[in-house]
Amino acid sequence: MNNYLEKYGWSAEWQEFWQQSGMDQQLRKPARVIADHGQLQRLITAEGECWGRVSGRMRHDNLETGTLPAVGDWVAITGEPGEEAAIHGILSRKSRVSRQAAGSVTKEQLIAANVDTLLIVAALNHDFNLRRLERYIMMAWNGGVRPVIVLSKSDLCTDVEEKRAMVEGIAPGIEVLALSAAEDYGKASLEIYLQPGTTVALTGSSGSGKSTLVNWMMGRNVQLTQSVREDDSRGRHTTTHREMFVLPQGAVLIDTPGMRELNLWDEGNDGLSQAFGEIEQLAEACRFVDCSHTREAGCAVIEAIQNGSLEEKRLNNYLKMQKELQYQQRKEAVASKRRTATSKPPNSRKPKHARRVNDWEEA
Repeated sequence: MNNYLEKYGWSAEWQEFWQQSGMDQQLRKPARVIADHGQLQRLITAEGECWGRVSGRMRHDNLETGTLPAVGDWVAITGEPGEEAAIHGILSRKSRVSRQAAGSVTKEQLIAANVDTLLIVAALNHDFNLRRLERYIMMAWNGGVRPVIVLSKSDLCTDVEEKRAMVEGIAPGIEVLALSAAEDYGKASLEIYLQPGTTVALTGSSGSGKSTLVNWMMGRNVQLTQSVREDDSRGRHTTTHREMFVLPQGAVLIDTPGMRELNLWDEGNDGLSQAFGEIEQLAEACRFVDCSHTREAGCAVIEAIQNGSLEEKRLNNYLKMQKELQYQQRKEAVASKRRTATSKPPNSRKPKHARRVNDWEEA
């Protein structure tokens, strides 16, 4: 395997996954999705870059589950160098960054795959929002990704340390970095997470400065940037699709479009408990096992709010996200039953000569 794949994160571990995957390794070869343009994906292969498209068979087989390649995925392809490749399968993902897709249907929107560290970017301006940060932290934990919070535009803030302390209060055990690309401040603390062989992703709301950070880390302008409105610090989407860059530090970076809203998607990794660990620890001391932490007597969580050791807004956000995930799980359960019901053949009786057909297939 040559240097092209290794630059984009291929390792002995991924080589082992590939050998154990059951893929037809005589005909197919590994590649990584480095950009997503809808029907077409940009791939990196052992021979270099090429365009790729999901095969008709794979698309048909995944109509119900919607399991299609995302930026960061390792895939199995066929095709000659320089030609458009056909994507036939996806190696099992180590982690994912995803959210609930917009609309009434319960569906996952996969943002990036196989991410080691999620850099959650929040600008230190009028758009600073702790409740939004809690949602991004939970998105990371839900997908099995380590979150790191990056407080950008510190040159525009007069109380940086106070803001940092506020974030650390809602993100126990998570590294919080304050930096300024405009003043070239804080890059060394960020580069700790940009080691060769690792994959990092950037996420955050529009106008948080992600594209500026990409250019700063790359040492050159590779992403368009736009100024934010001065009256409300809101910005417009400058990144319109997901794309991967090889950083000078050796890591690969996935930049994602800014998000106006973040509806959570539960991957079953207990992200709520990790993001709100102190609340769940307090809940163990509640008088009732099924305490809702709203009005019950003997509630240790309410007591913590009353004595000032827990912020009421943080509890409210915890309860809101808990209900959101429970609602999503109920909808997914109903949708799963519906898919199972519609996938059953209309007539389950054995066809004539079934035994003869089976004997022929076994032979």
